[in-house]
Amino acid sequence: MGPLHDDRPGGEPLILEIKGNSLDDGPGIRTVVFFKGCPLDCSWCHNPESKRAGAEISFDEKECVACDACIEACGLGALSRDLPGFIDRERCDMCLDCVEACPSRALALVGRHMTVEEVASEIEKDLPFFRTSGGGVTLSGGEPTLFMEYCSRLLARLKEKGVHTIVETCGYFALEGFERLVLPHADSVYFDIKIHDEALHREQCGVSNRLILENFKALLQRCAERGTELLPRVPLIPGITATEENLKAIAGFLRDNGAKRVALLQYNPLWLDKDRKLGRSSPLATQRDKNEWMSRDEIEACRAAMEGLDAV
Repeated sequence: MGPLHDDRPGGEPLILEIKGNSLDDGPGIRTVVFFKGCPLDCSWCHNPESKRAGAEISFDEKECVACDACIEACGLGALSRDLPGFIDRERCDMCLDCVEACPSRALALVGRHMTVEEVASEIEKDLPFFRTSGGGVTLSGGEPTLFMEYCSRLLARLKEKGVHTIVETCGYFALEGFERLVLPHADSVYFDIKIHDEALHREQCGVSNRLILENFKALLQRCAERGTELLPRVPLIPGITATEENLKAIAGFLRDNGAKRVALLQYNPLWLDKDRKLGRSSPLATQRDKNEWMSRDEIEACRAAMEGLDAV
């Protein structure tokens, strides 16, 4: 079993982004807080910059003006146009001199420390939008539950302001901590169930799915008792999760445990470009179906496979 918490002192996360005016992460106009770090290693991760808990440097070749100011600024010689990803990440010590020297922002820091107070202050600028649209705040990632105490303090402050809160999770967490620290302050939990078969889940996501499925079953009852929405979600990945066998198995699991609804998350091939900016090369990049959006017919076939459930 992989790590269930961050190993930095105090479990303080790095924040990837605070994205306002979101219409895709719950009801109304929402502000989404993206955390850095995840216990899973999904082969198709749509936010690959969120996988690692530590800070990283991204390089966007399209924004580079080839001035070489960054190369001159790097005292370790970690930058070279002869390198496939431009940055020798093993040599780089994250001094950020190259980022500061870059005039076009082709080089950028990924992840920054923010206190709960700083995050809350940024979010509270959007309170009028929440009130008029029935929106709120969604914690996403990465995996917010790696930082339960931090999330608990942030969510509690938001609830004091009357803000609707959603926690998006991969489900791989210690249930006791989640129930004690996070669940009391969440109006909704969006819970991803990616792959039903344990061996395939381990192959594609890096860990067993036993804890995930056990947590979902336990939370169905806990959330029903509290009046908290628990929404299972399935990311549709061509040839991996979006197969009839996998979807029918997940549907059966959900029905057997009393779930009524499921959300299907459309595949987004733009993650491949994010991977390249971080100097990584996914084997999925060479597969044609991973470089294209799913067709409407393909999505409808996935919805039909979720028999007996309200698939949204």
